Amino acid sequence: MLEPVLKKNDKKAKLLIFIFSVIVFTAITLLAKVKIEVDLGFDVHLFAKANALINSVVAFLLIVALIAVKAKNYTLHKNVILTAMFLSILFLVSYICHHLFTAETRFGDTNLDGIISETEKAAVGNSRMIYYIILGTHIPLAGIILPFILFSAYRGLTGEFEKHKNLYALHGLSGFMWQ
Repeated sequence: MLEPVLKKNDKKAKLLIFIFSVIVFTAITLLAKVKIEVDLGFDVHLFAKANALINSVVAFLLIVALIAVKAKNYTLHKNVILTAMFLSILFLVSYICHHLFTAETRFGDTNLDGIISETEKAAVGNSRMIYYIILGTHIPLAGIILPFILFSAYRGLTGEFEKHKNLYALHGLSGFMWQ
């Protein structure tokens, strides 16, 4: 096993994780109401492409980390997880930027005029309802999973590997959900 990186301080960790989780959830929730009109000099939809790329890399890294820990390569596991967490923070910044600098996108609005015509509705069919169900659940689920992810990281970094393992098992690969 690895040596702890952080000194255990559950009271402080709980407070910081709670505050960070509330701030992130509140910021994401309020994004729907805020748009900043500024010319960044590039297509702001680049953020959405970056988000997809970052999410894909994080998903791959989580699988690599799982394989590494199963092979008892704890140093690789730690390094891959820390890289995935760094990329997840980068994702969060990119996600916030995307939503701050772009207008609300409506599923099925193929001409991007902000209005979904009957023709556009017909073109996407029932997939629009599926999209809205996923959209309506992913933010609350991300808000719920974030503290578990942070506590799992905290337990790993403080050397509490059994608690880390149990937390990881609890949220498992649903860590993908917070992105």
